Amino acid sequence: MQSLILILTILFFFVSSNSSAEAFEVRVIEGTTGEKETLSRSLEAKKISHQWIDLIISKLEPLVDLNNMGEGQYRVTTDEKGRLVKFFYRVNPLEHYEVNRSSNGKYVARKEKNSLTTELIEVEGEIRSSLARAIKMSGERTALTIAIVEVLAWQMDFSRDAKKGDRFKVLVEKEYKGNQFIRYGIIQGLEYRSGNRIIRAIRYKGKYYNEKGESLGKAFLKVPLRYDYISSGFNHERKHPLMGGVHPHFGADYAAPTGTPIWAIADGIVIFCGSVEGFGKRVILRHSGGFTSYYSHLSRYGPGVKEGIRVKQKQVIGYVGSTGFSTGPHLDFRISKDGQFLDPLKTENFPTGQPICKKEREAFQKKRDRVMTWLMAESLFLQDDIGP
Repeated sequence: MQSLILILTILFFFVSSNSSAEAFEVRVIEGTTGEKETLSRSLEAKKISHQWIDLIISKLEPLVDLNNMGEGQYRVTTDEKGRLVKFFYRVNPLEHYEVNRSSNGKYVARKEKNSLTTELIEVEGEIRSSLARAIKMSGERTALTIAIVEVLAWQMDFSRDAKKGDRFKVLVEKEYKGNQFIRYGIIQGLEYRSGNRIIRAIRYKGKYYNEKGESLGKAFLKVPLRYDYISSGFNHERKHPLMGGVHPHFGADYAAPTGTPIWAIADGIVIFCGSVEGFGKRVILRHSGGFTSYYSHLSRYGPGVKEGIRVKQKQVIGYVGSTGFSTGPHLDFRISKDGQFLDPLKTENFPTGQPICKKEREAFQKKRDRVMTWLMAESLFLQDDIGP
């Protein structure tokens, strides 16, 4: 009997030790990279051996720019001897990278992209306080608000022009991974009604046109940033808040948080980038048609912005600040034509974009008719492919 107990005890410890060995055979370490943190630095903080960090980086570098990956989540799997078995790095729900040890002991990296399904939906709403609130009340997300503002950026300044009772319709793509909503796709059609004014937008080959085929895009944006409110307008006899006395204000002050990106209102050349007493950090752009735009009180300049470079419309040329004579963070924005300052809040006579060309007119009209069928209907029953 004692011999039997001894045998069972030995077997118990043998099984237990094997189970423990199996339980600790694989080690998994998980982590994240911050917005301004490199992958290698994050792995170092997790006490990953430099041998494996160097291997992971060397395998991933041909597939991705590791210096501009942004935030992500990773998982490191090692065996009982601390050797790398697998590295998994998810950049977003659609894209991830792997480094795997193959059966012959070599390491192979690969990039994986997940496909999305696209659904075409309609969104309707009425402005009661703001476009963002109306979008939220319709059950959609802030990203759609931004997309609508982008489409109508040359036609409307929503912070100033949107009114209670305005109505909108949007035909927009929504993209899913399985049942998970990932992002909004292309806005194929849009209608915005404000009093007697109706703006319609039909997408055709990457641009937006009204129902007549006229481009909604103009050579100049209505505003150079997303702002909170206008703190001061164009005024020949404004009393200066810091210096006292009457000083003309040949522009508009847009109040916004420090660091808010500021866009070039049109293609142009940087003719000044530096500090000016009173205006602080300032960028001046020269545009075609005799136009010049001025951006002052910046906290810093946009990437690569310096005198002599060419910039594109909506390129970030600086960020909101409070440098110079300023009572708080805002952009002092000015525009002139042939040396004469214009009121940015009233200037409308900017050159328009090119209309649909003759050879594209028939194809555009077919797309327009499909979108207009939806825009003029009470509800959306249109399930056909909308087109380019």
